[in-house]
Amino acid sequence: MEFLVLAFPGDGSTATVLEPLERLRRDGGVRLLDVRELRRDRKGALTTRPGESGLITDEDAAEAEELLSPDESALLLLVEHVWAAELTAAFESAQGRVAASVRIAPDEGELR
Repeated sequence: MEFLVLAFPGDGSTATVLEPLERLRRDGGVRLLDVRELRRDRKGALTTRPGESGLITDEDAAEAEELLSPDESALLLLVEHVWAAELTAAFESAQGRVAASVRIAPDEGELR
């Protein structure tokens, strides 16, 4: 599973972000376990819309709130990488194991 905090200026358009995620979900690559929306207005006041499953807790949201500047919104996503679970199961059935797994954020590395 992966917990993502996707921040963007203003109210932003969550549809723009959720559209490719929904496509991945439909194709079976990921399972969306929970979504929560946060919004900090220009004066710093915070509003939140909890997700349906409740897997993203108030404590998780409080940590994410610290990352938001005034006039910024965020989507908090809890996703399961279905493809990774399937691959891990295949390794285990072959008596193998995942010896390491490191996620490199797109802004931290460049593929050549």
